[in-house]
Amino acid sequence: MSQSLPIVYLARHGETAWSLSGQYTGLTDLPLTEQGERTARRLGERLHELTFNKVFSSPLVRASRTCELAGYGSVAEVDPDLVEWDYGDFEGRRSAEIHAEFPDWQMFRDGCPGGESPQDVAVRADRIISRVRAIAGDVLLFSSGHFIRVLAARWLGVEPSINSRYFMLSTASLSALGYENSLSRPVIRLWNETRHVDACQDTQ
Repeated sequence: MSQSLPIVYLARHGETAWSLSGQYTGLTDLPLTEQGERTARRLGERLHELTFNKVFSSPLVRASRTCELAGYGSVAEVDPDLVEWDYGDFEGRRSAEIHAEFPDWQMFRDGCPGGESPQDVAVRADRIISRVRAIAGDVLLFSSGHFIRVLAARWLGVEPSINSRYFMLSTASLSALGYENSLSRPVIRLWNETRHVDACQDTQ
């Protein structure tokens, strides 16, 4: 792969109480746990060797605090399009609870009642992609898991309602989108790297 082609790095926020418990966390503005703050700092160590022309963050505290602890709070621009999926009536609920009531429900296919549809999230992802592709050089984004999964699908030009469910993401993980040989060939360069998170857990 040519190193001259731009790369978009994707940082998922650190752990929160609800990511730990498995509750859907859309627009509820939860802080990081202590472990989440530790791994956000380790994420910053992982990113230290890289240079970015632009840094953008979701306005939600879990993402903006991760951005700050990673060392980019003073340079990051807030972009509302980077917020997590609006889960509507399913906010704060766990998958098992939802499937007990709606056995056939699939979020990436069906969306959330009272919240966003997959198409709504894809429109936001497309706006982000248009913005970052207009920037010369590498970009770093701080956001949330389900939105990043839709963003990856749209980067590749595939249908997010079918494909996003395959892109699992851990908290404080690092991923990267880029190109193979030319701008006409978008690819995933890195996905769900968590070595820095594992190292943080090993030292506790």
